[in-house]
Amino acid sequence: MGSIRRPILFVSYAESGLLNPLLVLAEELSRRGVEDLWFATDEKGRSDIGAAKVGTPVEFASLGDVVSQMSAVTWDDETYREVTQRSRFKAHRAVIKHSFAPESRVEKYKRLEAIVDEVKPALMVIESMCQHGYEVAITKKIPFVLGVPFVPSNVLTSHVPFAKSYTPGGFPVPHSGLPLDMTFAQRVQNQLFRLRTLGMFMTSSMRKVVEEDNRIRTELGIAPEARQMMARIDHAEMVLCYSVPELDYPFPMPEKMRLVGAMVPPLPQAPDDDGLSEWLDAQESVVYMGFGTITRLTREQVGALVDVTRRLAGKHAVLWKLPKEQQELLPPQNELPDNLRIENWVPSQLDVLAHPNVKVFFTHAGGNGYHEGLYFGKPLVVRPLWVDCDDQAIRGQDFGVSLTLDRPETVDPDDVFDKLTRVLEDSAFRERAEHFAELLRAAGGRAAAADLLLGLPALTDPASATD
Repeated sequence: MGSIRRPILFVSYAESGLLNPLLVLAEELSRRGVEDLWFATDEKGRSDIGAAKVGTPVEFASLGDVVSQMSAVTWDDETYREVTQRSRFKAHRAVIKHSFAPESRVEKYKRLEAIVDEVKPALMVIESMCQHGYEVAITKKIPFVLGVPFVPSNVLTSHVPFAKSYTPGGFPVPHSGLPLDMTFAQRVQNQLFRLRTLGMFMTSSMRKVVEEDNRIRTELGIAPEARQMMARIDHAEMVLCYSVPELDYPFPMPEKMRLVGAMVPPLPQAPDDDGLSEWLDAQESVVYMGFGTITRLTREQVGALVDVTRRLAGKHAVLWKLPKEQQELLPPQNELPDNLRIENWVPSQLDVLAHPNVKVFFTHAGGNGYHEGLYFGKPLVVRPLWVDCDDQAIRGQDFGVSLTLDRPETVDPDDVFDKLTRVLEDSAFRERAEHFAELLRAAGGRAAAADLLLGLPALTDPASATD
């Protein structure tokens, strides 16, 4: 008889905001000596998966090249403008229209199906946005865990009326950026958001896409139950959410939703950071500006942020993570203020946020950044970008840990300076952020997630093992 095998297969897109939390979990299992770990993602993620090995191997399984519709960083400027416009519904609609491309999933599904047939996983751990991941798991009846880098209501609330939802009626629709305590006009707006989402699928152009999607699902043999709107939740053994209940509006959560806080690896994550730590040590107060991998600033917006930095001189330094291609929009070097340090890429954003001299995180409030900033007790100033960012921004403001720009699309320097100054000078923001830091740390993070994963019947029941 062969040795008992219980392979665990992680599945994710290769975008860093989606990939990184699962990498932290895979690395934690590797550290604990768990055998037979596999990670399926796009070829782009090969080196990241290789770096996750700290004990037992984490084997890379390639899903091929990145598909443009599934990777926002590859979208052209026109699409970027559409999906980041300030009308929340129009932006939401643009994201659906651009990313709902059934044909683009076919190769990913087939590749993953072949990997599953080879690896024969006892359990799959699937990033919540990875549709081909949970479709394969449901179709092949493989137990799976869903990983969620957003606040829990993001995946538990229906975008359309008359559909199953785990949150009560009238709850803010994901991507709407609406608060829980709504005015009458906002309640109407919330219901219209649902109705308009449903309506867009009734247009002739979208009906053709839905028909194509149904044809492809049939050809691939995807199980009918995988097509249900809440399939990824209903069929998951467990939903691991990297948040805490107090960072979302209250509602009764299903038992399978387990909130473990931010997924943070052991720190320092990058001790050799080319002198960045020494620079942070030398400052009394630092504003860290980091807007994720998707944000594309204009020359005017870059100039406005340089102006804000200049106004902060004498009291605060600014560390700005600005992609190299956008650094070309900066004024000449001799016109940059002395309190500004620009990095194309910081070796570890977590190490930066953990530094005691970093006082405020100026962020787009994506799921990871929002929770990571608060994990380290840093209050936020938010320039929301798209989809979930507005939802986290309104919650952060309601919970007293952040302020949101009044005019995020223009990056008005007066607006930015006002919000930064208020958050820096009012200790209530820091105190609230530190309160949530305690809650996020108490949730257990990667250790709690690994314990929950390893305790599932798929990995503990002798009947589920393979030879």
